[in-house]
Amino acid sequence: MERLTDISVIRDILSRHGFTFSKALGQNFLINPSVCPRMAESAVEGEHTGVLEIGPGIGVLTRELLERAEKVVAVELDRRLLPVLDETLAEYDNLRVVNADVLELDLNKLIAGEFDGMDVAVCANLPYYITSPVIMKLLEDHLPVRTITVMVQKEAAVRLCAEPGTRDSSAITAAVRYYCTPELLFHVSSGSFMPAPRVDSAVIQLRLHEPQVHPKDEKTFFKVIRAAFAQRRKTVLNSLSSSLSLDKTAVRAILESAGVDATARAERLTLGDFAAIADAVYEKE
Repeated sequence: MERLTDISVIRDILSRHGFTFSKALGQNFLINPSVCPRMAESAVEGEHTGVLEIGPGIGVLTRELLERAEKVVAVELDRRLLPVLDETLAEYDNLRVVNADVLELDLNKLIAGEFDGMDVAVCANLPYYITSPVIMKLLEDHLPVRTITVMVQKEAAVRLCAEPGTRDSSAITAAVRYYCTPELLFHVSSGSFMPAPRVDSAVIQLRLHEPQVHPKDEKTFFKVIRAAFAQRRKTVLNSLSSSLSLDKTAVRAILESAGVDATARAERLTLGDFAAIADAVYEKE
């Protein structure tokens, strides 16, 4: 098969299948030949690895994963790409393509049915508009996976890999740190894609681990985090009062019992702070 990062090859394949790019789906195909091998090497840590890929596109990253992994299950939303993948990946027998919306799939059931006895990793070149929903689903579903290796918008990578309690932290920063240890692997310029997006990207890896804090109720924990960051320019007192529809006197008492400064902003709070606040809120509910 010809090189799938060659622009002329891509255009020929897409033309023969009558495919046009969808802005709504955030489709940008990689044309930098060095990116996908690096992603695949990072994602596949042994020959008995099964990989769940999200959004294979025309199969550039998929091919690199298939060369290294025992099996790849690729979830593709765009039905128009199925015959393209049939052509570009025809030589591989360790692939299954699932035409579905990953946000609606029972991923635990899929993994249990497809990767029996394998170490499992997730790998994806994520469209910018669904980065946060997909990552949160992967984490909140408590999947039996070791790592999540994804390409995201550079700004998102900074937030995802930020330390809690720092200026770059956000609600998703806290969620990521709760479930895993993030690492920024390398940057990818906008010129590495066809069509080229307006922003640069980065590849990050999330290595899952047991939670480092143990709130009494996980749903309350994340509700408090989202509420605290909902109006991040406000103090945690004002943001929680507004977002949780609680009287400021009640919120002040909650923060005091949690040992958190009411004048602090959400970006300055640690996971331990959020857990303490969540426990106090849970006790009052």
